[in-house]
Amino acid sequence: MSDAPPDAPSDVRSGAPSDASGEPPTDALVVLCTVPNEPTAERLARGLVEARLAACVNVLGGVRSFYRWKGAVQDDRELQLVIKTRRARFDALAAWIAREHPYEVPEVLALPVLAGAASYLRWLGDQVGDQAVDQIPVDVPSRDR
Repeated sequence: MSDAPPDAPSDVRSGAPSDASGEPPTDALVVLCTVPNEPTAERLARGLVEARLAACVNVLGGVRSFYRWKGAVQDDRELQLVIKTRRARFDALAAWIAREHPYEVPEVLALPVLAGAASYLRWLGDQVGDQAVDQIPVDVPSRDR
């Protein structure tokens, strides 16, 4: 018996934990990362996909961020990267962002995917490799600080 709701399409995996560990039934993650401008967004998005650290990266404009930095409240226009990856690739993805991002402390927040279309989750898994990031040849221009 499926653990999907009765009215859910058959292609949807349920968000109920699959075992006593409390781990979600998928290994997919959505990672959030803000960037200062379009060239940085494009460089990071393309680099993550080319390195097979992400299956897909959406670039969302119109983000206004309020945060405290070095004792003062900041108000900045940014873009939001929505990065789709697998749990097994998160450490390599976070290290890659830390190395390539222009911010001193980039936002890297991973959210578990509790449910999704099985066909999309299979595609995501197929796109994101299992290799260590240092084994993948990538020609990405260095960051623009």
